[in-house]
Amino acid sequence: MAADPPSFASRDPLSPQFWDERFATSFTPWDRGGVPQALRDFVAASPRPLTASIPGCGSAYELVHLCEAGWDATAIDFAPQAVARARVLAGQWGERVREADFFAWQPERPLDFIYECAFLCALPPGMRPRVAARWAELLAPGGRLGGFFFFDQTIKGPPFGIERRELEVLLAPYFDLVEDAEVGDSIPIFAGKERWMLWQRRP
Repeated sequence: MAADPPSFASRDPLSPQFWDERFATSFTPWDRGGVPQALRDFVAASPRPLTASIPGCGSAYELVHLCEAGWDATAIDFAPQAVARARVLAGQWGERVREADFFAWQPERPLDFIYECAFLCALPPGMRPRVAARWAELLAPGGRLGGFFFFDQTIKGPPFGIERRELEVLLAPYFDLVEDAEVGDSIPIFAGKERWMLWQRRP
């Protein structure tokens, strides 16, 4: 998600090979290396365990945290190298990491929570309407989309930044914004340009 070394063969973030090459060489500047505090706080404040998904999970550090809290959580990624890494890191929860296409994957039941972390900004801007519609499709009424949204005017990516107003228009048909906060533990690539947000699925 930063300027790529010229040795990479794939330049298409819609291809699993693009991500496989980067995971295989540990070129992952978007990797947070742990569980962000805002997610920890959200999980701690939840009155009950939720059915959750992590699309484009990458290393899926958050999966272990959700599962240890009793949540029915699944992490998905379409890049085999990412899935292999996540399964190792997840340990006993490794079976909950699935190699799957977000747009085709079907959970066993509607989700209560979708965790957004460097997934939307990993995809070209033209994909955004499909992503928003799919989030809405997967979530049960009243379910929540929560995580980190990257606001920037980047032309080249990933990460592909989005304007706040553009995000609001994108999600307005399906969601209401219920929480919006600064992020205090951003990694360098996102520092000062991301916010923790919770969006509630309309009935």
